Amino acid sequence: MLGFTPADYSAMYLSLKVAITATLLSLPFGFAVAYLMTFRRFRGRVILDVAVNLPLTLPPVVIGFLLLILLGQQGLIGRMVLQPLGIKLIFTWKAAVIATSVVGFPLMVRSIRTAMEAIDGRLVQVSRLLGAGMFDRIITVILPLSVRGVIAGSVLMFARGLGEFGATVIVAGNIPGVTQTIPLAIYEYASSPKGDVMALSLCAVSVSISVVVLVFHEWLGRRIVRND
Repeated sequence: MLGFTPADYSAMYLSLKVAITATLLSLPFGFAVAYLMTFRRFRGRVILDVAVNLPLTLPPVVIGFLLLILLGQQGLIGRMVLQPLGIKLIFTWKAAVIATSVVGFPLMVRSIRTAMEAIDGRLVQVSRLLGAGMFDRIITVILPLSVRGVIAGSVLMFARGLGEFGATVIVAGNIPGVTQTIPLAIYEYASSPKGDVMALSLCAVSVSISVVVLVFHEWLGRRIVRND
């Protein structure tokens, strides 16, 4: 299970790059949305809840096609915003990041929201009575008490990003050395004669990365618990 090609190494690197970038870019938005849905009451809250969780119920291919319609050269955003700025997203690694972010975003929000809902509301109320503003409450009370949910959500999204296939293949394509990630490379090997060995090798790499991420998550979670 050796003999990786430069394209295979590129797929490994790109998978990590896409998953990490999507997670880091989504984290502040995920935290903000979770905060709004937990501590704020406003009109349209149900609509926001449905919109955030919709990617969980849609097939990834549908998400990819909708992104293609929006971001393509003839799409609404592509034609009106991206083209005038000279920005091209479709069939680039950046499109893979967007697809991964959309697909994994609900998992991140759910984890952070669950942690926030477990916070004793009296602590937030006391900080308010002591004169802490909204941002002070977030930084000094809400964020520290929901950090385990933030970590869990980030890990879930990263893991989801490593395995993303359907949406990515639509908006980014399967271009070796350019947009091909590990799942796309595995699909290509599995679809070709005598490609089973290489597909299995890439599966082993994917499993190894996932195990390392999960072990790190458990270690970090236990360390946080000991420090509480």
